[in-house]
Amino acid sequence: MSWDTLLTGVRLATMDPARGCAYGAIEDGALAIEDGRIAWLGSRVELPGDLPSEVEVVDGEGRWVTPGLIDCHTHLVYGGSRAGEFELRLQGASYEEIARRGGGILSTVEATRASSEQELYESAARRLQRFLAEGVTGIEIKSGYGLEFDSELRQLRVARRLGETYPVTVSKTFLGAHTLPPEFEDGDAYIDYLCDQMLPAVASEQLADAVDVFCESIGFNLAQVEKLFSAARDHGLPVKIHAEQLSNMGGAAAAAGWGALSADHLEYLDDQGVAALAASGAVAVLLPGAFYFLRETQLPPVQALRDAGVPIAVASDCNPGSSPAESLLLMLNMACTLFRLTPEEALAGVTRNAAHALGWKQERGVIAAGACADLVLWDIEHPAELAYFLGGNPCHQVVVAGETVLRHG
Repeated sequence: MSWDTLLTGVRLATMDPARGCAYGAIEDGALAIEDGRIAWLGSRVELPGDLPSEVEVVDGEGRWVTPGLIDCHTHLVYGGSRAGEFELRLQGASYEEIARRGGGILSTVEATRASSEQELYESAARRLQRFLAEGVTGIEIKSGYGLEFDSELRQLRVARRLGETYPVTVSKTFLGAHTLPPEFEDGDAYIDYLCDQMLPAVASEQLADAVDVFCESIGFNLAQVEKLFSAARDHGLPVKIHAEQLSNMGGAAAAAGWGALSADHLEYLDDQGVAALAASGAVAVLLPGAFYFLRETQLPPVQALRDAGVPIAVASDCNPGSSPAESLLLMLNMACTLFRLTPEEALAGVTRNAAHALGWKQERGVIAAGACADLVLWDIEHPAELAYFLGGNPCHQVVVAGETVLRHG
């Protein structure tokens, strides 16, 4: 035994279902860290009597501790702003109408292409710092606002740099198939371009941990999705999908057949899609910020997902057009209020299940022996408060790989 740190006087919301209790809670708990990982946890009365003399003992003063939060779906790196489109929607224009008139994603594409790597880095870093301040220690960042060779790679390089600079684990996702760029009139030709030119370069530079696609009437059809997924598999990259957000095109079921890590949005998911996700083990990622901001009314089939045993994650979908959300804690409340998740389900959605959606299962998202010591200490009386309050930030301390990286107060 050579523990580095022993945290005592804490209440642990381990989020480990194996413990068989709400939040996997351990009251009056203790937790030991060694070499950046959790070496031991349990009730304080169960602590071994022969503690190493050199261990640093830290009193958590009764605070709740959760795993570090994980935002498993963001578009954090982009240029420009689309506040003007917000006004258009309030005047009656739909998301699809704005997109078909050259707005939407394409307006951000223009601004992103015109931004330097440093400009993209600086703006994304400000957003990332806001997430970190709320206890986010893991985040997924997609490309998809370049839609041409240099700009897409530039976005992914910025995402990589953010992970190298900040104490947040970054999962990088190649979303070249976000929408059809202005240089192309044919979706098939653009998918060929992605598969033949862009994806090989992304894979060669190891810029992506997964490949994503927007399967929708204003995005890409099933045949195009299948071709991109085949190319991703050839490069050894896992896949995920934006699916069933505006209509039911069967994208989630198709992605499940390719062993997708996750299917995201899912407002129009049908029973066949639910069954496919359940059979494959893919995670259903719900994005209440986009649902709220676009004033949607079609609810995702949460009860069907529960009944089928599909893991449910919750994410911010931070992006400039449909979810300019920079608070994962707010998403917890929205997931409960809009989608009727329980506070425990919502917290599992930004810890255990979010880790699963990024391929980090067992590594992050739970407080368990052997897992990374990414932890958050909260000034709260019950874990449900994380989904209860609107505004405010009860985060007291953020620990990454056993080291304190942020402390409030």
